[in-house]
Amino acid sequence: MSGSGDILVIYTDGACSGNPGPGGWAWAVAPTGEPSGSGGEVRTTNQRMEITAAWEAVRAFADDPRAIRIVSDSNYVVKCFNDLWWRNWIARGWKNSKREPVANRDLWEPFIALVAERGRIDFEWVKAHSGDPMNDLVDRIAVAHSLAG
Repeated sequence: MSGSGDILVIYTDGACSGNPGPGGWAWAVAPTGEPSGSGGEVRTTNQRMEITAAWEAVRAFADDPRAIRIVSDSNYVVKCFNDLWWRNWIARGWKNSKREPVANRDLWEPFIALVAERGRIDFEWVKAHSGDPMNDLVDRIAVAHSLAG
């Protein structure tokens, strides 16, 4: 999978020290971890950092002709796309299943639009802290940014 020239496999992660609090995000291309990207915010949430990590990864390769696989330990990010939560949010006027405003809409809207526009992106969940070297790498980077807050 990650060795295939047809699919660009990118691991993403977000972290937060306090929720809300200083946060960090990171992405890295498998299998080597390069190229990569990361950043942080002074006051944010873990969920916002998870979304940001995946969005920034897709943005970095928006013009790349290969298919992209985003690998994340965030069910929030993965299920948004794999379970098509975003379609229901839009159909309900950006309300969740409880008829409440969708959290983080300001990030979701442009991210969903980019994924739809680019196409050829799939999402895969990986268990956090399970010994996956690439997941551990992006976790360390995201945590470092959150602690630097």
